[in-house]
Amino acid sequence: MKRILFVCLGNICRSSSAEEIMRTLVKKAGMEKEIEVDSAGILSYHEGELPDSRMRMHASRRGYNLTHRSRPVRTLDFFDFDLIIGMDDRNIQDLIDRSPDLESEKKICRMTDFCRNKVVDYVPDPYYGGAQGFENVLDILEDACEGLLETLKSSEMSLRFSG
Repeated sequence: MKRILFVCLGNICRSSSAEEIMRTLVKKAGMEKEIEVDSAGILSYHEGELPDSRMRMHASRRGYNLTHRSRPVRTLDFFDFDLIIGMDDRNIQDLIDRSPDLESEKKICRMTDFCRNKVVDYVPDPYYGGAQGFENVLDILEDACEGLLETLKSSEMSLRFSG
């Protein structure tokens, strides 16, 4: 079982959306027993809250139901998850700073590293923007999650044939 944690600042827009998009793709691929996803935020400011209502609205138009309750990143996450995926440079640096050891630090990567069609360095925070910002984030996350799933499938295939 591969466990993936998506991380953004408050866990109410980007990471919660990535979690649901990835969960949807994993389910469509019939890989629920191989891949588990969750999300968290650097800050605990929104702990216990549902994702931002604007993000829920935009996501629902695409068929995603965002129900995750915000939670902060915990030290145990570095031991419980195989991949910890940050949305931007600030998230990545905060994760590195919180990482309890070098082995845990190796699990941290950038969401946009998995993009196949979008050419972007980071997933922008749509919180203070308008509707187009939320749509752009969903476009990036769909592309990156598809790329992530492809990467996981190909590494799974490699493991099966090398053993």
